[in-house]
Amino acid sequence: MAQKLKKADKQLAAHLQIHVQFLASDALEGRRAGSVGEMKAVDYIIKQYQALGLKPMGTDGFVQAFPINEGKRMTSNAFIKVNNQLLEKTNDYFPLSNSGSASFTSSAAVSLNEAKQVWFKDLQEVLEENTSNPHFDINEWLITTSNEVKQKGATALFLHNSGTLVDNIQYNKFDTAKALAIPVIYFTKEGWKKSFKDVAETYDIAANIEFEIANRTAHNVVAFIDNNATNTVIIGAHLDHLGYNEDKNALDINGLIRNGADDNASGTAALLELAKGLAKKSPKHNNYLFIHFSGEELGLFGSKYWLENPTFKGDFNYMINMDMVGRYDTARKLSVGGYGTSSKWSEILAKTPTTLITHYDSAGSGPSDHASFYRKGMPVLFMFTGSHSDYHKATDDWDKINYTGQLNIVRYVQAIIKNTDSYGKLDFLKTREQSMGRSTKFTVSLGVMPDYAFTGTGVKIEGATPGKLAERLGLKGGDVLVQIGDYKLVDVMSYMTTLSKFKKGDKTTLTYKRGTEEVQLNIEF
Repeated sequence: MAQKLKKADKQLAAHLQIHVQFLASDALEGRRAGSVGEMKAVDYIIKQYQALGLKPMGTDGFVQAFPINEGKRMTSNAFIKVNNQLLEKTNDYFPLSNSGSASFTSSAAVSLNEAKQVWFKDLQEVLEENTSNPHFDINEWLITTSNEVKQKGATALFLHNSGTLVDNIQYNKFDTAKALAIPVIYFTKEGWKKSFKDVAETYDIAANIEFEIANRTAHNVVAFIDNNATNTVIIGAHLDHLGYNEDKNALDINGLIRNGADDNASGTAALLELAKGLAKKSPKHNNYLFIHFSGEELGLFGSKYWLENPTFKGDFNYMINMDMVGRYDTARKLSVGGYGTSSKWSEILAKTPTTLITHYDSAGSGPSDHASFYRKGMPVLFMFTGSHSDYHKATDDWDKINYTGQLNIVRYVQAIIKNTDSYGKLDFLKTREQSMGRSTKFTVSLGVMPDYAFTGTGVKIEGATPGKLAERLGLKGGDVLVQIGDYKLVDVMSYMTTLSKFKKGDKTTLTYKRGTEEVQLNIEF
């Protein structure tokens, strides 16, 4: 039976829908952090706060701009053509991240058997020759080989691996190693098969290999209600989504816009309406800081940046985060995370009845912005209606949102804020850790929370989940994972890819760095 709504609730549901429809419209092109679409969302949010008369609390009015270092990438002018066929970057090939840069063509057709301007190496042969050599290092081999073939007249070196031995050739966008002597290109198995079908044939090759350091600017939005109170409550939601999947973090493969109605236009809309209600009348024992974070989809960039560069300094009480609050149903429930981050939450929530079917989760960490505040010693709550088949896909659209469920979540958060007002400053408790994000594709885990903003080589961890493998092994925040078994780790993506190669019961080795010390352990998943 559909819920019968009061007039005020009907208006609230209608306003939520207006917000979500705009924020998740094609005109905003998926609100990718640092994009024109993101700025359209920022401008929309600012207009709402201006209309409410809220105080701007960014570094430039309501806005706090922050940089996103995207590392080194091929320029738009970079290409490889084989027999005049343009190859696909990443899918067919990629230059090594420390490759030399140059434009080159084969002045005469080259053969795989007869090296001229472009030389070819099968890494399977190299790896087989060195299986019994404990001192073999693929990076040293690349430096030596690129120098040697250059001296013999090579203008480029093309690599592929015809076998199953692991070569650990990966693109590391934050690589700071000295550039190799010539362009060195790695072909995927699909790219090699498509480009070089027959050893006996000859091939015309034209290429331009060049790089650029990519940076873009993203924007948090910050507004404030000043009640002249001692403590300040932070209420947040991230405003960014995946754009056209330029950052390769979508779960579908197409050129469509990922509008992110649930993720997280729903939380953004809920935050705007919470601010509207608190602007009219707010409990007076706290001030209220509203933060719309960008860069969440890249690894909580916006919330981490704000905490490192706060635009408001005061005594913070607790933080409530709303991320994906648009798909409530009785089967999926409302998950309330952070339940264990203060001894007072159980009492407060018991005093806050709701018609929503709720599931309480004690963890203060997790794959959204509240984790950044929890790690700074702040009690948190995390409102989340669960993942679904449209998560990180182009099908996450405004017409799939349960606006009645969303308004009930807004009312629930309003009631929690009201009932918390008399408690003064909440105490903080550390809780169990959550490991990797909302949707994983592997069957084993170390039980760690990666630092997605780390720009070194490897996977820096923020913490280890109590009782899980990493904690039993003695890993702790600040350790950097560098290798699992034969697989070297350059970033979080390579870590997830590596985990997908193992199953429960597999035995291997784990190598990590703690400071300058490198440690290797035998592990069993």
